[in-house]
Amino acid sequence: MQADLVVIGGGLIGLASAWSARRAGLSVLLLERDACGRHASSATAGGVRSLNRHPSEIPLARAALPLWAGLSRQLGADVGFVASGQVRVAENTRALAALEDRVRRIQAAGWTHERIVTGTALFDRLPALLPGCVGGLVVDDDGFADPLKTLHAYRSACLAQGVRIRERVTVRSVTRAGAEGLIVQTDAGEVRARSAVNCAGAWALLDQGEGPLAGVRVPMHASALQMIVTTPMAPFVGPVVGSHGRRLSLKQTASGAVVIGGAFEGRLIRDAAGVVRRGLVEPSRVAANLANAVRLFPQLGDARVLRSWAGVEGVVEDGLPVIGESPRLAGFFQAFGFSAHGFALAPVIGDIVRDWVIGRQSRLPLGPFSPGRFKVAREQQEAADASA
Repeated sequence: MQADLVVIGGGLIGLASAWSARRAGLSVLLLERDACGRHASSATAGGVRSLNRHPSEIPLARAALPLWAGLSRQLGADVGFVASGQVRVAENTRALAALEDRVRRIQAAGWTHERIVTGTALFDRLPALLPGCVGGLVVDDDGFADPLKTLHAYRSACLAQGVRIRERVTVRSVTRAGAEGLIVQTDAGEVRARSAVNCAGAWALLDQGEGPLAGVRVPMHASALQMIVTTPMAPFVGPVVGSHGRRLSLKQTASGAVVIGGAFEGRLIRDAAGVVRRGLVEPSRVAANLANAVRLFPQLGDARVLRSWAGVEGVVEDGLPVIGESPRLAGFFQAFGFSAHGFALAPVIGDIVRDWVIGRQSRLPLGPFSPGRFKVAREQQEAADASA
């Protein structure tokens, strides 16, 4: 079997990469060890957020927003995107001071999308918010989308464009094939490709022929991040809401259901070989997550939990994704480790992968996400230790 591009991983990042590359005229084969979107992509809160991003991620998040606005039309199916705005609440003056400091720092870097609201301006946005909260950090054009609708829309669009999708196929290795091209070895046979992209999420560091990540070691661990959804309630909140100093992400859907997250971790279930297979909800942490939501919105004290779940995600030590070509294996691109905040970036990551495959320079700054950044950091630390 052959392809111009092999995409390893059928989550949202992999599907977006496959779709963008196929639209550029490339033959694309997507390989998924389980079922497309089975893990983090279908378990996410669906936030489309540039609010409170790491400064290095702001250019990507801001570039992704206009892509979300037109994504339903491009994919030919509704992704449920709503530009609801997002608010990060300050419950006290100390939290507000921290948010004000952040605004000063990102404005100094040239970003003006975040702003502080206080008093009436805060409660006009969140009339049901606990009285006594003193302010918030706001981005007006952020929002959310429906994760399952988005996943199905991308998968259907990939198939309609001619992407070949093979599920229940595990990639064993990626190696060089002569002067040009790669061999992708799977449990179902060999694939020859001009390029490959690793979008395997929490499974991205499995052996790929030349050691972990083709010779690059990334400090990343798997995490089973939990989500909760309630039965429908009367409308009480429009924006997506978080809190500075409290682990919380909260939004209300058009049906009235309230979706609550906050990066509370469940349990990882592994097979006999020690490979992570799925996540399992930890009930005590569901209660802790609910308590954070009730703290800001007391009416949630009467809410009934419809269901909770945990999706397995790859979390990198520095909280930033790995995006870029492997320094040890030319033609092998990396796009993983989105550390529970990759959903919003999927459309722009797809375009970054497409540009790389066709030889076009990305207009976005990707240096902070380099696959080799940890090797450089280790070498610098070792040099400092030796000279001390």
